[in-house]
Amino acid sequence: MQLCDERFDKSHHKSNQANAFRHALWNILICKNALKVTKNKQKSVFWAQKVGDLYEKVTQNEKMDKAMDLHNNSVGRILFLNLLEKNEEEILSFLAFKTQSSQKANTIADMAKYRNELVYIED
Repeated sequence: MQLCDERFDKSHHKSNQANAFRHALWNILICKNALKVTKNKQKSVFWAQKVGDLYEKVTQNEKMDKAMDLHNNSVGRILFLNLLEKNEEEILSFLAFKTQSSQKANTIADMAKYRNELVYIED
């Protein structure tokens, strides 16, 4: 949250590109921290998915917001696997780049078109 507050102020609490960044980063960080314990990248990704999915299940988000968050969580876990050897600054830089090229989705079906891209639903 602190990293996102520094980069986006409080705008990352909306359903926008900053929120997509936050969800992807959250999952990358869960994976990185789990990896310290599991010593296995697949187990770390599995753990992050369990945590992220459970969080989204218990929150009271609208259907589109929930789908967007789950999608961006998943992209974060994929990015973790691709950025495994990168340091924090490199990860943040690459994630900022991915955020700039994120795709606006008007429906849940739209999100499926952008499987490896971050998505957002409002500007």
